[in-house]
Amino acid sequence: MAAENIDDVIAGLAEIVARAVQTGDRVGYFAALYRQVTVEVRRAIHEGRFDDGPRMDRFDTHFGNRYFEAHAAWRRDRSGPRCWRETFGLLPDGDTVIVAHLILGVNAHIGLDLAVAAARTSPGAEIQALRRDFLLINDILARVVLAVQAAVGDVSPLLWLLDQVGGRGDEQILDFSIRRSREEAWHNAVLLAGQDDAGREATIERMDVRAAVLARLIARPGGLVRPALELIRATESHDVPAVITHLDHAMEQPAA
Repeated sequence: MAAENIDDVIAGLAEIVARAVQTGDRVGYFAALYRQVTVEVRRAIHEGRFDDGPRMDRFDTHFGNRYFEAHAAWRRDRSGPRCWRETFGLLPDGDTVIVAHLILGVNAHIGLDLAVAAARTSPGAEIQALRRDFLLINDILARVVLAVQAAVGDVSPLLWLLDQVGGRGDEQILDFSIRRSREEAWHNAVLLAGQDDAGREATIERMDVRAAVLARLIARPGGLVRPALELIRATESHDVPAVITHLDHAMEQPAA
C-alpha cells in the first residue's frame, strides 16, 4: 500500500496488526508499537504542537511508506533493504525474545528510514527548519515507549534482567535504543539533504549495511546477555496473538 497522509499510515499499520493477530505473525509486535507512536504524532499535529503540522503529516507519510514498502517487498519475494531482511527474517524464530523483535524494528526503521524520510520532506537547506519538530517527536516516543515497555514487562516478567547485565540501572531499554538511533538519524538526514543523487545512494547504502550489522548483533548478542535472554525467553508468553493485542493497547493501560 502507499499512504497519502498520516491517517492512511495509521490505517495501514492497524491492518498489519489485525492480520498479525489472526495469523500469529510476530510482525505485529513492532507494528503495534509503531501504530501507537503514529497515533500520538497525529494527536500532536491536531493540537498544534509542531511548528508546521502539514509538514509533519508529509514527513510521517514518507516515513510510513518506507516501512510499508519494506514489508511488502519481504512478503513478496524476501527482498528489500538488508536491515529489514534481517529483521523480518527473525519473525518465525520463537527463540527471539519479544523485546528483541521490537528493538530490531526500531533499528531498521529509525536507523535507515527516518533520515531518508526527513531529507525527502525537507531537502537542502530546508532540513534545518525541521530540527525542532524532529526533536519534539523524541518526547512523544518516550511516552509511548514507556507504556509499551511496561506492557512487554507484563508478558515478559524477567525483562528487567537486561538492565542488570547491560549495566544501565533503571534506564529504559527501548527508550535508550530509540534515542541513540534518532541522534544518528538526524546527522544522516542533514547529510542526505545536502547530497546529490549519487551521494544519497551511497549514504543510504552505508546506513543500510550498518543497520543490518547492528541487527545481527541484536539477534545474536554475546557475553552475559545471552544467558539472560535464555531466562527471559523461558518465562515470557509465547501466545503471539495475545502479546500483540496487549502491546497494541499499551497506551490504554493505567499508569503504574
